[in-house]
Amino acid sequence: MNKNDIKILLVDDEPDILEIIGYNLRNEGYQIFTAKNGNEAIKMAKKNIPHLILLDIMMPEMDGIEACEKIRKIKSLENIIIAFLTARGEDYSQVAGFEAGADDYITKPIKPKVLISKIKSLLRRLKSESNDNEKSLTIGDIVIDRDEYVVYKAGKKISLPRKEFELFSLLTSKPGKVFKREVILDTVWGNEVVVGGRTIDVHIRKLREKIGDNHFKTVKGVGYKFVTEIEN
Repeated sequence: MNKNDIKILLVDDEPDILEIIGYNLRNEGYQIFTAKNGNEAIKMAKKNIPHLILLDIMMPEMDGIEACEKIRKIKSLENIIIAFLTARGEDYSQVAGFEAGADDYITKPIKPKVLISKIKSLLRRLKSESNDNEKSLTIGDIVIDRDEYVVYKAGKKISLPRKEFELFSLLTSKPGKVFKREVILDTVWGNEVVVGGRTIDVHIRKLREKIGDNHFKTVKGVGYKFVTEIEN
């Protein structure tokens, strides 16, 4: 997708924040829309169907957490990438953000260049989603062959047991996205057997040993995500 076709919705009640971030992102070639509270954000999102929403938490009328929850319930907006951009850096705020349906959580203040790098990383997911139905997926030096249940890293073949492969395939389907533990259990194990959260931890540990520890990040109290080495 051409960068000029990508639409980003900025939501913040501080005009200076909207102006500064909007200016830097427009210079990158993105289409920018703005809103100053959660209610406006939902209306703008419905109207413009952005690819990415950067959402503040503390706002009048409707805060970011509630807005995120409402957006995730709208069919036409369910696949939008949502990242909180907020001064609230507490662990419980981050957990609340991810539980509301956010894909990422970015704390302010942040330098424009670093924010742009974060946004580019999030938008790589658009390319990954277009490859979801393909038989193989390439991420950096990693190639995932869904037909053969085989992973290649830097040309080296890595054979994974079925559940490890399915877990890895899920996490890599959207690099950078945090998958909740209940989503992982439902997607990978479904109704086959009754398993506990510890089962996920064991499989993640094995994947770290085989693929590389730096590719797997734990979001405490929420779940796991796969990241590229660039994002570390």
